[in-house]
Amino acid sequence: MKLNLEIVWSIFVFKIYSIMIHWEGVMPAVTTKFTSEDELDLAMFETNIKAQLDAGVQGIILGGTLGEASTLTKQEKETLIKTSLTIVKGQVPVIINIAEQSTKEAIEVAQHAEKIGAQGLMVLPPMRYKATDHETVVYFKAIANNTSLPIMIYNNPVDYKIEVTLDMMEELSECSNIQAVKESTRDITNVIRLKNRFGDRFKVFTGVDTLGLESLVIGADGWVAGLVCAYPAETVAIYELVKAGKLEEALAIYKWFMPLLELDISPQLVQNIKLAEVATGIGTEYVRAPRLPLQGKERERVLKVIEEAMKNRPELPDYKNLKSVV
Repeated sequence: MKLNLEIVWSIFVFKIYSIMIHWEGVMPAVTTKFTSEDELDLAMFETNIKAQLDAGVQGIILGGTLGEASTLTKQEKETLIKTSLTIVKGQVPVIINIAEQSTKEAIEVAQHAEKIGAQGLMVLPPMRYKATDHETVVYFKAIANNTSLPIMIYNNPVDYKIEVTLDMMEELSECSNIQAVKESTRDITNVIRLKNRFGDRFKVFTGVDTLGLESLVIGADGWVAGLVCAYPAETVAIYELVKAGKLEEALAIYKWFMPLLELDISPQLVQNIKLAEVATGIGTEYVRAPRLPLQGKERERVLKVIEEAMKNRPELPDYKNLKSVV
């Protein structure tokens, strides 16, 4: 008797790649790799994911919402999830972004992601419509109550125009699988506010590269990073050094890193990061239209930042064998 391929995949995923999420450490929001023919470049994708794992990241986040996720088909997203699971082999969780226009669609995407093996979700407020606080809470709860996957709430009012307030998080605490927050308000004291209000009920990740070290120093549990896509070892080293109390060593790397990290806070962050990935040999420059490769003076500026960084790339300490003091 022939088994349905979906059932076979589900059994395979459950047995081989079942994993709990420990919401801590560096989790890259990885870029989507394309070929010159605008197809998924799974070979280069694997190269990049393996570089992330070698550096010591604690999770892989697919479908960056400020990136190219909105240009991917459902089949492409499924391919990326399944490919990531095959590469990762249970070493770290694979997390997918949920950024949909309707509650119904968001639930369907979440349930399908769970079915094919994703191990966590990062969820944005409703897209395009500026929902009220009540509508946003109901939206998040509807997703949480229709999946068993652990969830990170993405709080980015600068780019998405909806702030998830502390009072809203209080209501969301009723859902046990809402477990973490990607804090991207640009106000790092919100890390302290979340910790003061909720203790360890919610793990807090910094989501802004240029506030990475500062957020970790004041208590963030992890870092959802962008330039980590090109420089995984440097990013993880900063995290591990901070947790080990070696702030001077962490700051030295961070100072070198800052011109690169500033490339993340731009509408062209994908083009910028992909140029950096080319420089480090773990990516290509291909983007999906309407994005286009950088041109003219802006391209020259970004390449100059990358070239200067590559000339002065620091030698890293043995950050994988540090003892945490935090």
